Amino acid sequence: MSSSNLPETNSPHDSKMTFKVLGAGVIGLTTALELSTRFPKSHIKILATHLPGDRSIQYTSPWAGANWLSVATDNGRQENWDLVTYRKFEELADRKGGESGVRRMPIWAFYDSEKENAGIQSEGTGKVWYEEMTRLRWLDEKQGEKREGTRFGYEAQTFVINVQVYLPWLQNEALKRGIEFQRKSVTDIRELTDDANVKAVFNCTGLGSYSLKGVEDKSLYPTRGQVMLVENPKVPMERMYFRSPQRVNKDTTYVFPRNPGGGVILGGCRFDNEWDGEVDLEFAEDIKRRCCALAPELGKPEDLKVIQHAVGLRPSRKGGARLEKEKVGETWVIHNYGAGGAGYQASW
Repeated sequence: MSSSNLPETNSPHDSKMTFKVLGAGVIGLTTALELSTRFPKSHIKILATHLPGDRSIQYTSPWAGANWLSVATDNGRQENWDLVTYRKFEELADRKGGESGVRRMPIWAFYDSEKENAGIQSEGTGKVWYEEMTRLRWLDEKQGEKREGTRFGYEAQTFVINVQVYLPWLQNEALKRGIEFQRKSVTDIRELTDDANVKAVFNCTGLGSYSLKGVEDKSLYPTRGQVMLVENPKVPMERMYFRSPQRVNKDTTYVFPRNPGGGVILGGCRFDNEWDGEVDLEFAEDIKRRCCALAPELGKPEDLKVIQHAVGLRPSRKGGARLEKEKVGETWVIHNYGAGGAGYQASW
């Protein structure tokens, strides 16, 4: 986010500045923390219907897998967003105690298409842009690393995020910095822009911007995902797994261990324009079969001990995420929504 229209950090006027952040998902919480770093004397308030700990189909962040495996291929600002977050996750993962819920973990990613058709190559380069920093290694069929039916695969050194730890951690960090939280269902963005003391409003409502008056962005659409949380195997898993025809595809399978004792997330799917929040138990059995074939450490599908089934609606948007400023009345509104399934890995 550019701060070109905002005063410099540590300005003597910081204490008079008020920022409002609408939404307490991963984007809203991260935005508030970043604001408090840039403007430590300002007053920051998060307004949201749902807060960490809540479980609602309208509150997307708690249902995520989640990990870092960039979907960006624009050779531009989207890749830069993911790079910033990768570096931040390095910092969080290396803190003692692991209290943030961000951990280093390699991933084995397999694709059912050839490299040029797999949606992993950066525009104009023909390369995977994060190859060096993740120490990407192409998996070797001769070593038995490849999965049957896949065209190729690679190992990357990256991060898994236990969202049940990470979201409360973000909230607690915000509270320690004096950021204020208020449960409030805002139906019109203009409710927040009629205060002359508010320097800027940050709209981090995800799918909520589809119906939020004053925004009503019909380019937004849900991408439905279904996952389950199962008990950890007796031997802790050492890596994540991913398999798909392309990096972004409706037919995707993934296994994200939440070590040491947080269970394992199994998924999934990417069904566009589906608003249904009901769990499909028949489809859940298909997820079990696919995940056990991908990650033999899980054992047999029938032996998995399921803790919870869940459905989440990713906030996707035609044309990609909206990150831009708009003057509403006398107040700047900075829109930051529509990241689809990249909310965590682009959040910082």
